[in-house]
Amino acid sequence: MTRFAHLADCHLGGWKQQQLQDLNFESFRRSIDICIKEKVDFVVIAGDLFDSAYPPIEILKEAFTEFKKLKDSGTPCFIIAGSHDSSVSGKTFLDVLERAGFCKNIENFEIKDEKIILNPTVHGNIAFYGYPGKRSGLEVQDLKKVTFQDSPGLFKIFALHTTMTGVKGTLPIDSVDEDKLPKSDYYALGHIHIVKHYGNFVYPGPGFPNNFQELEDLKHGGFFIVDISGSSFNLKRIDIKIKDVETFNINVNDATTATDKIISELEKKNIEDKIVLLRVHGTLENGKTSDIKFSRIEDYIKQRNAYFLLRNTHDLKSKDIEMKIEAKNSENIEDEAIKQFSLENVSHFNQLIPNLINTLSLEKHEDEKTNVFETRLVDELKKILMI
Repeated sequence: MTRFAHLADCHLGGWKQQQLQDLNFESFRRSIDICIKEKVDFVVIAGDLFDSAYPPIEILKEAFTEFKKLKDSGTPCFIIAGSHDSSVSGKTFLDVLERAGFCKNIENFEIKDEKIILNPTVHGNIAFYGYPGKRSGLEVQDLKKVTFQDSPGLFKIFALHTTMTGVKGTLPIDSVDEDKLPKSDYYALGHIHIVKHYGNFVYPGPGFPNNFQELEDLKHGGFFIVDISGSSFNLKRIDIKIKDVETFNINVNDATTATDKIISELEKKNIEDKIVLLRVHGTLENGKTSDIKFSRIEDYIKQRNAYFLLRNTHDLKSKDIEMKIEAKNSENIEDEAIKQFSLENVSHFNQLIPNLINTLSLEKHEDEKTNVFETRLVDELKKILMI
């Protein structure tokens, strides 16, 4: 019998908030420790180990430490790049991990007669095939042309980082039909952050929730341990629970009383050492969003010794700032909104708005460091504002 661990979507370095970035990495660390303790024969990571093609040096150092532990335990690791791991040019730090002997990138293919032929990476009685995820789902069209170089008598594991039609649901994105892929005994999937397996298609979910909604829905991360017996397999879910999550979904319509209402709701639950998710929604009949004293709410949550607060006010609207905009087509909505705002809020500053919007739409160049990009952006803004 062969046992292996199937991880995906670790997104190391993904959270901007340090406390949540720490939890993200702690979840990965515990996953590696469990793999070693369970003595799995190998580990498969189906893309998005990192959240960026150019992870911060501290994230790289910590990741290397965990991979060294895995190597020292004698546990091989097989990996593919995800859409976040690779730059536009295809560069990825997974190459560095591979050169250090910590893992094996199983992406190995050749193109012949408009077909993409995947070559196997053989390990014992396992034949690995892999194809990377790409930005904007560009791998979907490629996967429709994929075929295998045969590996008779071996258990086939196909690692890919994409959206399968079976999990697409109502998402407005391209997907890969399951029956269009070459036959494999196990499809080690990543990319869609759900815990789901149907037939031999398996999504293990993220190593740790990657945003507010995922924390709300999933609460924590995890992975699968897979036992292979002949041509079949059994799954064992490993949940990595570090901090409990407490969710508050509060409707408000009066900004002047909202602060007290929110605090009164927070008083009803034990939030000590928990991640607090505060979703505030509704239409304000009185006051505006800035009248809600979120600093006071944050102080209260700190006093209650919560681990961290994340708040979401995306669905909180104020009647005072609603504008009815009529535009002949969607491309004019932005121009019409600026025009109407300028008419209702007369100021010499209004003439700067289009240039400011254009500047704030600047994109980070490939290989450009974050601090260089931020400096370039600020310099452009200063020119417009003449400061």
